[in-house]
Amino acid sequence: MAGNGPTPQQLNAAARQLVAARAVRMTQQIFSQTVVPATQNVVNVIPRNVGLICGFWIKVVSTISNTTGGAVAVTPTNFGASNLLRQIQFTDLNNNIRAQIPGWYLNFLNTVKGRTPYGHSFLNTSHDGINVTGSYGANWTVINEPASIADAGTGTVTMWYYLPLSYSDGDYRGAVYANVVNATMQLQLTINTTPVAASASDTTLAVYTAAAGAGANTSTTITVYQDYLDQLPYGNNGPVLPILDLSTIYELKQTIFTGMTAAQDFPMQYANFRDFLSTIAVYYNGAARASGSDINYWSLQSANFTNLWKLEPSLVALRSRALINSDLPLGCYYFGSRHRPIATTQYGNMELVLNSITAGATAYCLVGYEAFAMVNTITQAGSLPSS
Repeated sequence: MAGNGPTPQQLNAAARQLVAARAVRMTQQIFSQTVVPATQNVVNVIPRNVGLICGFWIKVVSTISNTTGGAVAVTPTNFGASNLLRQIQFTDLNNNIRAQIPGWYLNFLNTVKGRTPYGHSFLNTSHDGINVTGSYGANWTVINEPASIADAGTGTVTMWYYLPLSYSDGDYRGAVYANVVNATMQLQLTINTTPVAASASDTTLAVYTAAAGAGANTSTTITVYQDYLDQLPYGNNGPVLPILDLSTIYELKQTIFTGMTAAQDFPMQYANFRDFLSTIAVYYNGAARASGSDINYWSLQSANFTNLWKLEPSLVALRSRALINSDLPLGCYYFGSRHRPIATTQYGNMELVLNSITAGATAYCLVGYEAFAMVNTITQAGSLPSS
């Protein structure tokens, strides 16, 4: 209709482009502390109230001791160094918990978003049969875990995490405008105090394992860098900001489900009022994490029991391999929906369904969610379910 102004979406897109063109990307260290996890396993970091915050780089360096005894060395688990942090939680200026996830989930999320195993490199030899000129490859100790730690010895394990608040570079949905003086944010990091597990037990959340494995995290140094946009463009009414982007929460959450029964559908419901971009599931069948031999199928089911898709485990694995050119660890499954998000506002109740072949008494499924939610509706939505 003639005379109508631009839509909110058009204004947001224009502001986003202007911010991308004019603002300066800053990465500054805001925190560094060494703690003894046995006496302090929770570290609270207060972000700087400056700029448009896009995320945080988190470096964790831990000294792991092997107290197994019997001259038995410990070796890394499938999840390894990513389990140094048991939980990463970010609470925004309005007391919304935007992220509440374990380290392993953030590692997997950064892997699928980057389309390659996060933070890792090829060995500096021939790559898949192609001769490489020069010493390209794994030359830096970035993410590192010793291949083994001898009995009564210690090893230094290093892990980097990137916690995104905005969805990606140039897409500022979820970014936090921090130039305020009347509210505070908090990044809370919980250190894993049981990093060594016996191989006969469930090692999913451990860093190292061995037969009758035992050990401790004797010292951890945490360093945090704030990733933000400064020198934002200004107009007549103040800073130019993509308002719709800032009204959107980029939410990362993880929960656990138990009570599976073999050969029966086990539904895991998606929360309402969100657009789910991806789901990452870890299935422990009560005895192990397997390569799909313990699952009949996964499916995405709507409220009227319609299967939008129904996949055998090997097809889920094939899709992941096509995305990251590798496999996730055993028992781990990635379900991407970012090209057409699972919109629970539009479709109502939606469920991820697991039909297992093997489900012991201690079977469980860890499920991590990546979603968008509007700030003014998230308080009306139900929390993520757990059983």
